[in-house]
Amino acid sequence: MLTSIEGTYRNGRVELTEQPIDVDEGTRVIVTFIRSNEIDLASQGINEAQAEILRSHLATFADDWESQEMSIYDNYNAAKTNL
Repeated sequence: MLTSIEGTYRNGRVELTEQPIDVDEGTRVIVTFIRSNEIDLASQGINEAQAEILRSHLATFADDWESQEMSIYDNYNAAKTNL
């Protein structure tokens, strides 16, 4: 039986958003960490106004970044070893 429950990792512990039903104490679990695509601007020393300026400056490169030819860089290290 597989049961999935969302949670958050904090201070070395996983905090579940809800209590599992019909799961015995001591049941083995597998935890998968999902990285968010969101960037914490404040931790990078960037406020929202600065981020907007960066977005507008970098927008000119969007067509190049999103082109099919650039997909090789999606897994650059693996592609480099195959050269």
